[in-house]
This record gives sequence, C-alpha cells and structure tokens, in this order.
Amino acid sequence: MIALLLALGSSLAYGCADFLGGLGARKAHVLRTVMIAAPASLAVELLLWPVLGASFDPATLGWGAASGVASAAAFALLYRTLAIGPMNVLSPVTALVSAALPVGVGLLQGEHLTAAGLVGLPLALVAVVLVSAGHGAGSARPSRTALLLAFGAGAAIALQLVFLHQAPSGSGVGPLITGRAVSSAVTLAAAGLLRRRLGSERPAYGMSAAAGILDSVANLLFLLAARSGDLTVVAVVTALYPAGTVLLARGVLAERIHRGQLVGLGTAAVAVGLLALT
Repeated sequence: MIALLLALGSSLAYGCADFLGGLGARKAHVLRTVMIAAPASLAVELLLWPVLGASFDPATLGWGAASGVASAAAFALLYRTLAIGPMNVLSPVTALVSAALPVGVGLLQGEHLTAAGLVGLPLALVAVVLVSAGHGAGSARPSRTALLLAFGAGAAIALQLVFLHQAPSGSGVGPLITGRAVSSAVTLAAAGLLRRRLGSERPAYGMSAAAGILDSVANLLFLLAARSGDLTVVAVVTALYPAGTVLLARGVLAERIHRGQLVGLGTAAVAVGLLALT
C-alpha cells in the first residue's frame, strides 16, 4: 500500500511537471525551458542529500548515469515525436510502452501478482491509453517514422525507470543526483550546439523552475516506491501521469475532458483499487 501511494504521488507530480513544462515551452524554445528546469531539479536533489543520504559507489554511479542518459534520450525522442504528430495517437503509444516494458522486466526478475493484480494491471494499461488519448484519436494515421519515434520515447522513459530501480537500495538519492547531473550536462550541451535555433524569447523562469522541482519530486517518489514495492505495479501506476496533466488542463486552461478520458480516469481508479489488494 505504501508503494502504491508513493507511485500515485509520483504520477501526480509527473503530470503537474509536464503541464507546467508544456506551458513554459509555449513561451520559449523547449530547450530554454529545460535549461531552467534542469538546474532547479538538481538543486532539489542536492538539498535532499543531507536528509535522505546518498552513496556513490560504482553501481550507483553506473545505474544513475545510465538513467540520466535514458532521460536525455527520452526528452529528445518525446518532443520530436510530438512535433511530428498526431499527438493524440502518439502520446498513448509512448505512455503504454513506458508502462509495459518495466512490467516485463519485473516479471522476468521473478515478481508475481495476485488474482486482483492480474486483473488490475491490464486495466491500468488500458487506463494509460484512454487518459492519454485526446479527441479524435482515430482520425489520423501516424507515419512509420513517428510510430518508431514514439516507441523509442516510451522505451527510453521505461529504461530510465528500470535503471533507477536497479540502483542499490541503500544508495539514498545518489542515483537521482548522478542521473540528473548527466541528463543536465547532455541537455546543456545540446542547447549549446543548437543555440542559433533557440530564438530570442525569454523563458518563463518561475514556471520552468517549478516544473523541474516537481520532476525531482516525482523521481524521488518513484525511487522510494520501487524500493518498497514491485516494479510491475509501481511502473504502471506511475505511467498514469497524463491524468494529472488532463485534470490541470481542465481546471486551469478550461480544456475539455473528452468521454474517453473520463472513462480512462474511472478505469484508473478501479485499477488502482485492485492493485492495492495485491
């Protein structure tokens, strides 16, 4: 139950971070937004170091660095995917892959589900797709390139979560600090190489920093959840993060929640209840 609550918190924080990051990216080039969010995120993790502790043995550094590279790849592939579109088709594909791959890894590592879990897990995967899908998801067909990029983005997100899960359980926030430092370095290097394409718009500093802080909170909650529960359950519940984005868009931007998304939110509630019984 603790792992489930932590995973729900991680999902909510990821959804809020995506919402704020998306708003920030409307005001300036997305790399300008990330250049603010990444240091803010790293600062939070450094502040958590004295509280939660951190070790940097070779295994922690290795898995943390791997998660950082995967995070940077996920960022590049995801935004390239959404730029090609259609978003309402590709976003569910990415979310589903990011949930399904950790489930496979968890099962291969010997994790088992109860009867309730065997029902709740597929329901949660269905909820991920329904919540992510916007209006008219069947109205446009993505190109083969777009689908490959969507699968790649989902796989990169999944690998980031799996690598964090593989880090030693006694390493505290060491994997998060290492991963964030690596992903920040990769992002800043990319921004430096593409500086002529970034435009002159000033980023939304407060919004971008808040997105980075929430992303750190989400990563921390996922790490704690994965250490206290099964990866198969934690990864799927975390992948429900589009629900938070959808609800914020409804409350702040007055965007309409479509019937399929409402069904997805209800399905997610049922699935989480079943997973709690595991």
